[in-house]
Parts: sequence; C-alpha cells; structure tokens
Amino acid sequence: MVIVRKANTTDIPAMSRVLTASITSLCTDDHGNDPSRLRQWTQNKSEAGVVQMMDNPNQTVWVAEVSGEVAAVGAVAGDSIVLNYVAPEQRFRGVSKALLAAMEDSLRDAGISLGKLVSTRTALRFYLASGWSELGPGAGGIRMEKIL
Repeated sequence: MVIVRKANTTDIPAMSRVLTASITSLCTDDHGNDPSRLRQWTQNKSEAGVVQMMDNPNQTVWVAEVSGEVAAVGAVAGDSIVLNYVAPEQRFRGVSKALLAAMEDSLRDAGISLGKLVSTRTALRFYLASGWSELGPGAGGIRMEKIL
C-alpha cells in the first residue's frame, strides 16, 4: 500500500537517498552516465539540498511511502510539479502514479486548472500515459501540461 503525505524533516536523509538513486540509476537516457552531468544534476539532492527544498515557502514537498519507507519524492510550486522521483526498486509498482495523483490533487485544491511540468526523457511515457500533453523542448527537459 502506498501512502502519500507531505514530507517532514525526519524524511530528509531518505529523500536525499531516493532522489540521488533515482537520478543515477533510472535517468541514464538523460545524463548518459556523464560524471559531470550527473554531479550537476544531483548536487542539490544532498541532505542540505533537500533542507533547502523544504525551506522554500513557495514549494510543497511530498513523499510516497511503502511499508513505512520513503519510496518516492515530489514537489509542487505554483502551478507546476517540479520534482517527481521514485526509488529504483519501487519503479513500476504504482508509487509514482500515486504521488503524481496526490500532487495533481494539490494543484486542483489550490485552484489551478492547468498543471505544468518539465519531464525527463526517462519519464516522458509515464506522463503521457497519465494524461499529460507534450509541448516541446524546454530548459532541462520536455515541457508538458495537463488540464486538471
């Protein structure tokens, strides 16, 4: 069973591990195992970087838990989903889908009717299958939107 909730400070070490592992192991189509690109992408996913994410008053950070363990991390800022990463061992088990649904609900609850995000190449099929529309290339990935 997947439980999605807002992140808290006790989640920080696990969130850092999930973010780094997800990027390193699952996003190879995006970083190509280039050490420089990988380092640049993960540098703000350290515990200190996660603290900064959580301290951002314009952003809400979420976690999805499986059996009491953080299995995915996401974040919403304004009208956009700005973060959505799953632990490699939890991929294709509905964890990302549950997290995405909760973040979409949070946008709707905030009165947002058109959600936005920038997808990696790795996650593009996932978002398309979840009803998101591809708009084209953007800074850092593929711009997408969804009528909520």
